[in-house]
Amino acid sequence: MNIEVIDDPESSLIDYLDQKISEFNWANWEVNERKHLAVQIKNKQGDIIAGSVARTFGDWLLINTLWVDESLRGQNIGSQILAQIEKAGQARGCKKCLLDTLNFQAMPFYQKHGYQVEWVQQGYPKTGCKYFMSKAF
Repeated sequence: MNIEVIDDPESSLIDYLDQKISEFNWANWEVNERKHLAVQIKNKQGDIIAGSVARTFGDWLLINTLWVDESLRGQNIGSQILAQIEKAGQARGCKKCLLDTLNFQAMPFYQKHGYQVEWVQQGYPKTGCKYFMSKAF
């Protein structure tokens, strides 16, 4: 056996190990489906100007991103997108939502919409922090 530390691993190694843990997880989870979900807003030129990406997994809606172009912020667009992605998750049977946000991002926004801070990862990546938040529907 040879244990090797690799400073800059090739993507094939990363993909292989990710696939192996994924296979193990899917063989042991009581849920056998994880589906992506997205909301987008386009302008008249067809450019994406706001949106959100999530996935549904059992009882959970897992929000990965919610982004609004800077020119549209403060116009309730983010609230509308959040409401739409939550509604779509609920239509798939989700009862709860989980997301994370950084200290310079949107914690107050999510709190305004009923999300609670479950855990704070301090010192992320050095002096900031990451908030893990959830909401029950």
